Order: sequence, then structure tokens, then C-alpha cells
Amino acid sequence: MRYLIGRYHEIALKGRNQWRFVDQVKQNLRDIFADYRLGNVRSVGPRLMVQIPEELSDETAAERAALIFGLQNFSISHATARDIESIAREAIKRASGSNARTFAVRTKREDKRFAMNSVEIDRAVGGEVQEALGFEVDLRAPELTISIEIMNDAAYVSAGKMPGAGGLPVGVTGRGLALLSGGIDSPVAAHRMMRRGLRLDFVHFHAYPIVSAASREKAAELAAHLTRWQARSTLMLVPFGNLQREIVANTLRPLRVVLYRRFMLRIASALAERCGATVLVTGESLGQVASQTLENMAVIEKAAAFPVMRPLVGMDKNEIIDQARRLRSFETSILPDQDCCTLFMPAHPETRARIEEVEAAESRFDIPRMIDDAVRTTEVERFWFPPRAAQVAAARAPEPQKLSAKEP
Repeated sequence: MRYLIGRYHEIALKGRNQWRFVDQVKQNLRDIFADYRLGNVRSVGPRLMVQIPEELSDETAAERAALIFGLQNFSISHATARDIESIAREAIKRASGSNARTFAVRTKREDKRFAMNSVEIDRAVGGEVQEALGFEVDLRAPELTISIEIMNDAAYVSAGKMPGAGGLPVGVTGRGLALLSGGIDSPVAAHRMMRRGLRLDFVHFHAYPIVSAASREKAAELAAHLTRWQARSTLMLVPFGNLQREIVANTLRPLRVVLYRRFMLRIASALAERCGATVLVTGESLGQVASQTLENMAVIEKAAAFPVMRPLVGMDKNEIIDQARRLRSFETSILPDQDCCTLFMPAHPETRARIEEVEAAESRFDIPRMIDDAVRTTEVERFWFPPRAAQVAAARAPEPQKLSAKEP
């Protein structure tokens, strides 16, 4: 019988509140494996143990398990009887398909009453594997590690451990709304906050039909990709072009970018309130562009009704690109598009805006009406992972759904 055994990351340090984190991991696991009928899901010490159905392949189980925040590592393990002969036979079976030339055996005993200690089990099983398969023992850098876990009910044997997503389970620290630009930075920022246990919805500001729909399509593709780590997401598409035109017609050129960003945070705050989010997440990095100077970020943030979290603020572009490549969002993010951030961009934007000057410029606008218009015309797309019937139905709809008073 096969089991997915996940080992907790930070959850193991949570003391009396650990049960909340464990319950959230279990729920997230059920969501990400929603298209399979899993067996018993239980927590045993620092481990999460899940019985895997026959129709779920090892490859799919490993691919899905790697998406679950809260697990430091995991293995696809096989249960066997709690005697050294059965354990050795199972270890040989697990190792027999490997192309490794060197190996090691690592044993952990949840049940300390087992007759042999961990070192004795390692030696006994290792000797059997070496004799049967001809592998060489290498305790420092083995190409294959056979993992054995002695539990109260059975012994569990696997051919190595795979890295987990780490962090905290999505949803355990609250709910946020991420500003998803379609560029390289914002998906990385969103993923980093999801890894800290924040469940996210997404908002994208676009200038369609003034420009092409390419940025909307990219944002939808990135939202669908990020949904793999949290099973369900909502993307809100805000038409921003007409609002930008109004700003351009009534504001001096240098301040336009600061005003764009302040209006984005106002609109995002209104949407966050509707979806139950309590923080906003952006992909800003200090000094990267004109709107991201220290002075401008301070002025822009004053327009938000919720705290603004900037997980990339101290990272440089190369670091962000490296993470985007690992996240596999980079290829989508670099597709050409025409986003609203570059529309009506002044040649020399202000880099040290003063709040008094900005507020004086904004006094020319009917801010509540502009925010209400943007929220009222926002469209909604929903995403599920794994794909479900509701997602298929939504994909067949000719247009994204409009945001109603109770949405999302």
C-alpha cells in the first residue's frame, strides 16, 4: 500500500497552535488532489500521512505534493511489515529501478520500542541492498537515499525524499489582494506571500480597448499558474484607460505616474474590501523604476485603505528573474504586451513627489466617482486547480463576468 508522507516545515515549531496549521495543510491537500479519492489523511508527529489510491501515479502524486506549502519534503512510501526481513525486501524493491551507483539508508523510528535502533537498521538493510543490487555505500553524497520510517502500525520505505514547497499553508495567515501587472515581478511577489500562508485574489489594471487585450491575457495565464498553489483564485480585471485619460487631461506630466499608482491602490482597496482581503500585495522593488523611489512609494501608499506588503522591496532584478524562472512564470511574463503602466507615460516622471503637491493635483478630480466607475466596470474571472466543471463552464462564456455588488 502506498502513502504520501510529508514532513512539516515551520509548522513543527508552532507549539499549541500547531493544530490550526496542520488542519489547513490537510484542507489544502484535499483541494489540490480534489480529482482523486484519497484514503485516510492523518498527522503522525512531524509528518502528514496520506493513503494514495491505485489510480494516482507516483509522478502525479509527487507533482501535486510539491505544490503544498507547509511541507519541507515528502516521499512516496510503501508500507510493509515491521520486521527487518520485510523491510529489506521492500528497500530492494524500491531501489531496483534506480540508475544510481551509490546509496545510503536513513532510518527514523517514530516507535522507539522497535527491537533495532536506527543505525542497526541502516546497516542491516544496507547490506541486503548492496548484496542484491551491487550498489556502493556512500554516506556523504549518495546518488540514492533509501528512507525508512518505523511507525507503530508498519514500516514505510521510499526511494528518497523530494523537496516540498516549504513555508506556511495557504490561508492560515489571512487573505490578501495582489496587484498582478503581467510583468516579471508581481507573480514572484504573489508566490512569496502565498508561501507565508496568505490566500490571494488578483487584480489587473488594463487599458483595453485603447490598446490590445494582450496584458489581460497574460494576467489570466499568470493567475491560472499561481492558482496551482492554492486551488482556487479570482482575477479582477479593471479597465483603467479612461481614468488615465482623465488624469492626463488635468495633471502636469511629472506627477502622472504617482497619480496612476494612487488610484490603483484606491481601487484595489475597494475591491479588497469586497472580497474580504485585509492587505494589498505589490511587486515593487526599491529604486527599480520612477514610481518605486522611497519618496514616491511613501506618497503612493497613503492612498491605500489597507496595509501594502512588498515582499520584493529589497531584491534586485536578477534575483527576481531567478525566482521567476524557478516559478516558471518568467516565460509568460516576458511575452510582449501593452499594459496601462506604459500608457501616457511622461518622459521625465517625478521621482520625489511631495504629498502636498499630489493632494493639490488630486483636488481637481471627483475621486469617489472615478473609483466607483472603475469598480462597477470590473470584470471577474475564476480559476480552479485541478480544473473542474465550473471552470470549463466559465471558459465557454463569451465574456468575463461583471463584478456585482456581492462579488467576488
